[in-house]
Amino acid sequence: MSQFFEVHPQNPQPRLLKQAAQILQAGGVAAVPTDSSYALVCRLDDKAAAESLRRIRQVDDKHHLTLLCKDLSELASYARVDNRQYRLLKLGTPGPYTFILEATKEVPRRLSHPSRRTIGLRVPDHRVTQELLALFGEPLLATTLIAPGETEPLNDADEIRDRFQKLLQAVVYAGACPREPTTVIDFSGDEPVLVRQGRGELARLGL
Repeated sequence: MSQFFEVHPQNPQPRLLKQAAQILQAGGVAAVPTDSSYALVCRLDDKAAAESLRRIRQVDDKHHLTLLCKDLSELASYARVDNRQYRLLKLGTPGPYTFILEATKEVPRRLSHPSRRTIGLRVPDHRVTQELLALFGEPLLATTLIAPGETEPLNDADEIRDRFQKLLQAVVYAGACPREPTTVIDFSGDEPVLVRQGRGELARLGL
């Protein structure tokens, strides 16, 4: 049974976020708001939690999971980034962009793409997620909260609670999210490649 934390979207209660962070530290999987949609998150280095997250979404190891980072200084620990890429990343963070980058050795091999050794990274522009990441002290492994067999992310607290309360250990609810996916850009090659056009405008990156 999941614990439900209803927090203020602009001034989230630190006490509630600390409780949610403790659940994640203990190996739990949680639903949290972001600037694109609700996401499932867990500890990066917890193999059992990551497997549980994939089971809930019913995705295999070829599905790119994303690291939610507090800022670019964290991101650089988990991805190889040259100066040109860094300038583009700076333009799009925080914001509704997911960047596919070459993973460093800090990323467990089981979490990166099995054939390409890449990982998705993003810095969300959402007050609640930012404060949760700050309290947690390290990036969270994430994937969009989409029910198996569906295409739209879940956005309603009661629906998330009803459908996932037996699978999740925590739900952090802060009102509705935009419900539009991130723009995904692959930076792992010589030139940026648009993988998915979402909420983030390419013009902001100068692309």
